[in-house]
Amino acid sequence: MPGTARSGCERAGGGRRPDAKLPAVRAEPSPGRATPAAARPLPRATARAPVPADEVAGAPPLEDAEDALVDGDRTFAPGSARAALRYPVFRRVFVGSFLSNVGTWMQNVVLGALAYDLTGSPVFVGVLLFAQLGPLMLLSVVGGALADTIDRRRLLGWVAFSQLVLSLVLAAVAAPARPNEVALVVVVFAIGIGQAMFNPAYAAMIPQLVGRRDLPGAIALHSAQMNGSRVIGPVIGAVLFAAVGAPIVFVVNAASYLCVIFSLVGIELPDPVEVPGDDRGLRRLSAGFLVARRDVRVRRCLVSIFTFSLVALTFVGQFPVVAQRNLGIDERSTAYGLLYATFGAGAVIGALSIGTVFASRSKERIVPVSLVAYAIALTVFALLRSPGAAYPMVVIVGLTYFAFITSLSTVLQEGLEDHERGRVMALWIMGFGGTVPIGNLIAGPIIEATSITAVMLVGAACALALAFYARFTPAG
Repeated sequence: MPGTARSGCERAGGGRRPDAKLPAVRAEPSPGRATPAAARPLPRATARAPVPADEVAGAPPLEDAEDALVDGDRTFAPGSARAALRYPVFRRVFVGSFLSNVGTWMQNVVLGALAYDLTGSPVFVGVLLFAQLGPLMLLSVVGGALADTIDRRRLLGWVAFSQLVLSLVLAAVAAPARPNEVALVVVVFAIGIGQAMFNPAYAAMIPQLVGRRDLPGAIALHSAQMNGSRVIGPVIGAVLFAAVGAPIVFVVNAASYLCVIFSLVGIELPDPVEVPGDDRGLRRLSAGFLVARRDVRVRRCLVSIFTFSLVALTFVGQFPVVAQRNLGIDERSTAYGLLYATFGAGAVIGALSIGTVFASRSKERIVPVSLVAYAIALTVFALLRSPGAAYPMVVIVGLTYFAFITSLSTVLQEGLEDHERGRVMALWIMGFGGTVPIGNLIAGPIIEATSITAVMLVGAACALALAFYARFTPAG
């Protein structure tokens, strides 16, 4: 009901009543086993509005997290991936997003291969990538403002439906033997606009699905599912592209949007918070920049992701060029899909490691270490000319890449208030996705004049320099 919407986590915790009892977040006890810990008096929520996400979700007390086993009743360390998966609503959205992203990465890898297959030009690959990701740079602030203003669930549902329709249109455009290049760019640009609206709202919704102290685990899982889909999607996409062509791949991606739409059905989120003195109109669009200007930690995170994506990630958009010119792998082959998937597998490992192996480690300290490791791995990968050696090396590139991204995102999100999260995360998305196509537009002519290897080595040098800039004091 409008005005009384509550998240699944709020309902589990008894809503917003001051006298609500909040359950400890712990695994289900074994049947027939006693659970002495459950008999303890539970902490009472204090009356304040809005209720913080960790109190709403009923995050476990610190002493409960320290009890590893209590007569068969298990607890999970706060901030771990397993703790985040204890929230049913988060699990549902997590699965729906993963299945939809598999379709998205099928489409992404085929778009790059189709562009290079049509023209043989790294410049056109860069143009199509800009059409796809450029709107993230231009319009993410609008998406972020909407995410902080209107119902995020409805916004996400309508945008996902529009992406479904546009993917079907893309399939129709790609159907002729010689697709119209201008039409391809226009439709891909329209899809990019939808992503600029979707991504800030989705990023801002994640903290509403788990307790605040379990946010690092949720971010690690979000990064892992995004990259897990990068493993599966390219393999399926490459196989389908070689067997039945690009249009079928785009139709399958359209169907995958049903997964994220169904995952959002029935979810209730808190109403957008109106903060006294909050900006209106055009000033609302710049609110994220104001937060970055006054908060050194936020500013350093955003500068790092903008610079890294602009300079150190150009090889991702030019992956077909790397495969063919450096490794002799045809962009229409299954071997190309496997190379891309191997890179994604490394990214999954890197993201999951932050929510598992390194769950208790300082993310602030992981950031510069992962940047140095990425610079070394990218340098080696750039100099390789053997496909056999490239496969294990690109795993390390992907691992260090997303260990850095996941840690930096956690450092950023842990310091944000809920009412400003959408607009600040819009800037993150602008940096993470929006600057990549700009870097590729710049890199295209440079690759033609020099080589893809030279561009990759410059990216490695940039990552190494950022390791000295992206240093943070551990929180708390």
